[in-house]
Amino acid sequence: MPAALDVQRVVKAYGAKTAVDGVSLSVEPGEIFGLLGPNGAGKTSLIRMVLDIIHPDAGRIHVLGGPLTPAVKDRIAYLPEERGLYQRQKVGDVLRYLCELKGLTRHVAERRVEAGLDRVGLLETKKKNMRELSKGMQQKVQIAAVFLHEPDFVVLDEPFEGLDPVNRVLVTDLMKERAAKGTSIVLSSHRMDQVETLCRRVFLINGGKEVLHGAVDDLKKQFADNAVELEADRDVAKHPMVERAEGRKLWLKEPAEKFLAALIAEGATIRRFEHALPSLDEIFVKVVKP
Repeated sequence: MPAALDVQRVVKAYGAKTAVDGVSLSVEPGEIFGLLGPNGAGKTSLIRMVLDIIHPDAGRIHVLGGPLTPAVKDRIAYLPEERGLYQRQKVGDVLRYLCELKGLTRHVAERRVEAGLDRVGLLETKKKNMRELSKGMQQKVQIAAVFLHEPDFVVLDEPFEGLDPVNRVLVTDLMKERAAKGTSIVLSSHRMDQVETLCRRVFLINGGKEVLHGAVDDLKKQFADNAVELEADRDVAKHPMVERAEGRKLWLKEPAEKFLAALIAEGATIRRFEHALPSLDEIFVKVVKP
């Protein structure tokens, strides 16, 4: 089965500035793939090329096995970071219109709209004008809209913006449901905790170039430092082998095994002792920090 997205050596420049410089990546069917980077890193330009909004100066992009033809475009969906819903129109009318743009009949569109709004807990808003909804509710409507025509490939740009913790869980579950049915999702977000939960692989772009690319677990091991998580019967923050401490996490001056042996020799009772891997957020900061 071909990759849902295949980007090969893509370049995009605006005048003298190269926004995307030789980027290559792939997304598998049914995968939730993290596209990360600081502001101005080239993410937006890359997303716009993937969606055929702008064209690359060099390189090749295939979506769902080939070029982005009109037929393929009917099988994809995009959630932009900015809200783009018609504020003076009724929620149900806007969603039905978006369904019909993707080729759904009015009857099918109506059923999908009701099911989609119900899934995000907003069925009662169907006859309300969009501008009557809160920021978070509008975000949920947009997310529902993305999945109404059951796309095979989706790009979500900051989908958790404006959502409280409960609704972030709702959106996370919705993404997992779609991925389990074979939909490939490119997730661009500054919420590293959500990316870490949802994505097996990530791609980090900075200055238009690939900085990191691979499995989250492998990247954590790659960036692991000499830190451990410890639960013991005493405070060891000032132990001579400890460089610094933050709660139960300790950064060591000596190998972890040597530190553990020293604690046991000193009579400490150890309830938990394990190597501490960095979070995706910590890796992001370390890599992009000037």
